[in-house]
Amino acid sequence: MSGFVAALYPSPSVDGRSSTQVETMLASIKHRGPWLEGVREQPTAVLGQNYLRADTGNAPRGSRVPLSDGKQACICYDGQIGNIGCLAVAEGVPPGPFLEERTLLALYRRHGQRMLSYLNDAIFAFVIHDGNHWFAARDLLGIKTLFHGMKDGVRYLTSELKCLAPAVEELYEFPPGHFMDEAGVATRYAELPSSPPGPMEHDVDTMVRVIRELIFDSVCSRVDFSLPTAGLLSGGMDSSVICALAAWRLRELRGPDARLTTFAIGVGESTDIANARIVAQHLGTDHQELIIGVEDLAAALPEVVHYLESFDPSLVRSAAVNFLVTRYARQQGFEVLLSGEGGDEVFCGYLYLKQFGGDELFRRQMECLGFVHNNAALRLDRMNQANSMRVVTPLISGNLLRYAMNIPAEYKQRADGNSKIEKWIFRKAYEAMLPHAVAWRIKQEFSQGAGSADSLASYFEDSFSDRELAQARREFPFVRSKEELYYFRLFCDRYGTGKAVSTVGQWVSL
Repeated sequence: MSGFVAALYPSPSVDGRSSTQVETMLASIKHRGPWLEGVREQPTAVLGQNYLRADTGNAPRGSRVPLSDGKQACICYDGQIGNIGCLAVAEGVPPGPFLEERTLLALYRRHGQRMLSYLNDAIFAFVIHDGNHWFAARDLLGIKTLFHGMKDGVRYLTSELKCLAPAVEELYEFPPGHFMDEAGVATRYAELPSSPPGPMEHDVDTMVRVIRELIFDSVCSRVDFSLPTAGLLSGGMDSSVICALAAWRLRELRGPDARLTTFAIGVGESTDIANARIVAQHLGTDHQELIIGVEDLAAALPEVVHYLESFDPSLVRSAAVNFLVTRYARQQGFEVLLSGEGGDEVFCGYLYLKQFGGDELFRRQMECLGFVHNNAALRLDRMNQANSMRVVTPLISGNLLRYAMNIPAEYKQRADGNSKIEKWIFRKAYEAMLPHAVAWRIKQEFSQGAGSADSLASYFEDSFSDRELAQARREFPFVRSKEELYYFRLFCDRYGTGKAVSTVGQWVSL
């Protein structure tokens, strides 16, 4: 995607306005955008932006960023808008580089803060400065990361914690589904429903058809294969569906001999490796495997925690394998990766949700979606960006989420004897496209399927004594295990034990 830093001043008379501070902060997130980088000075702002090539819409390398509309307004932006084609036409924005940024500026000029009501199929974090005023916002689920803090009357907004922490004493995560202006108050503009929408009248066949249409439309609107593109394939349901649709779409665009490249990773011969092979053979992809050992994971952890900006064990385990496979794909020359991220949140795939039904399942699903902004979304954003890789997630779609929220609970978690089948309606929609063993494979967290969960959990058991853990817990009671203590110390070495710790989300279990 991209990265940005915005320094916003209360008035032009404030001393110390300089691009040097912003340039230094932007340098710490150069991995987010080594293709283009720039800084603009406004009377009451200094704005810095960088881009991956895949996020510019084929802009030439010397293009000026942050983007300006030529009328004093400019934008710092990170995100992806699923319905950008329709929005651009409606706003009279011509095709070309930086289409999303130009459309957002046009929406701001016409609608002001009401522009956010048009972004219901988008993930985003942005700051717009029009020469006199500024306006910042983050998407409803917080898929795109954003932080803010103050020092000497200057407000900073940044894509990552690492460029903000050294510059301010007080820092905060910018809340999802909120906007902010120069008043400095975060105002909610959207929220998830608190109760289930009315039940749908549709039968299973209709639900299956609509799900297929929405996901295929999402793939087509988000993936154009204009740059080297591959798929992350774990052999689970979500990644298998996305790779299957992408493989079909690539052949449609490039001819019957075109083959999608897929990547799988595992600690030894993990279940993910075995199942990904089955899917790759079924789809006819150019499949590559990265087989690693626990020592490879352990060696990567300092980098992983640095880029991830979290110490939650469940997240770190999955992030470590994600980091290694993304780095490998980048070394092979790929610039865009397709991911199945989002399917568990949309269709209730997490195993702990099996104990709930009806309205309670809906409430727990909304709670799960509320965890995304400082947990699963970090892996999605940070591990790919750490390797300067654009990641595309067709299952994270506003249209799909709104439809899925209307699907009755019994079709998401389907009773099967004394148990339940998670994501039942999603599996039903694609069972004919995938091998039966994959379509109905029980859900595993990425770290479990890849083999990193058990490996890392036991790896640190001898790193600390029980007494050391107990002592650490007296000061930091949220540290739950020796493994987490190791990650926490790595985190604190980089970000301290102050406000940065409060930005970290912890999953419901270890």
